[in-house]
Amino acid sequence: MAKKRKSKSVKRIFILGIGSLVVILGTTYTIGKYWLEIFDKYNEKKELKTKLSDLKEKEEALQVDANKLQDPDYIARFAREKYSYSKDGEIILRIP
Repeated sequence: MAKKRKSKSVKRIFILGIGSLVVILGTTYTIGKYWLEIFDKYNEKKELKTKLSDLKEKEEALQVDANKLQDPDYIARFAREKYSYSKDGEIILRIP
């Protein structure tokens, strides 16, 4: 009878140990998976912040250009420089 009790208690301990191991492994896997997701999101956030700052700088530069294009004198000078337009009586010389 003592052997049966000992055998039953060993089985219970074994089953409890296996169950505990499964719970611990499942919890560890879940925590690890969520940690990796958080880490990936953190890296994505850093990349997006960098892109945002680059886009803001580009927007500021474009805004400056848009403001310059409101000035007729700037438009005339730009057209003369870029597209070789000239005023009446003006001679264009290209120097390489």
